[in-house]
Amino acid sequence: MSMTKKEQRLRRSRQTRVRIALQGAVRLAVHRSNLHIYASILSGDGEQVLASASTAEKEVREQLAGNGGNVKAATLVGQRIAAKAKAAGIERVAFDRSGFAYHGRVKALADAAREAGLQF
Repeated sequence: MSMTKKEQRLRRSRQTRVRIALQGAVRLAVHRSNLHIYASILSGDGEQVLASASTAEKEVREQLAGNGGNVKAATLVGQRIAAKAKAAGIERVAFDRSGFAYHGRVKALADAAREAGLQF
């Protein structure tokens, strides 16, 4: 009874989500696909998306000239999500990597968001 890669990732993400829910913290959730990377800031109860940024946005696509699946793109999305969070009055978030390894694009997004002033 083997699990698919996606099932394994979702299993890894569950414990993080439980821990963040117990804290009642605002959550910065990250999702990556081969072509894009997405970041959303969700309210403490996970009901509302307070801010979002991704490489699928028109302005971002124009800046990147094509490839949204690399570290440069992730860095840009990290900066954008931090800026949007600040605009919404959010300073502190809990980082939810959704079961993805904290490496490469996910790490680049997190580092960029930290540098732009988000605390987690």
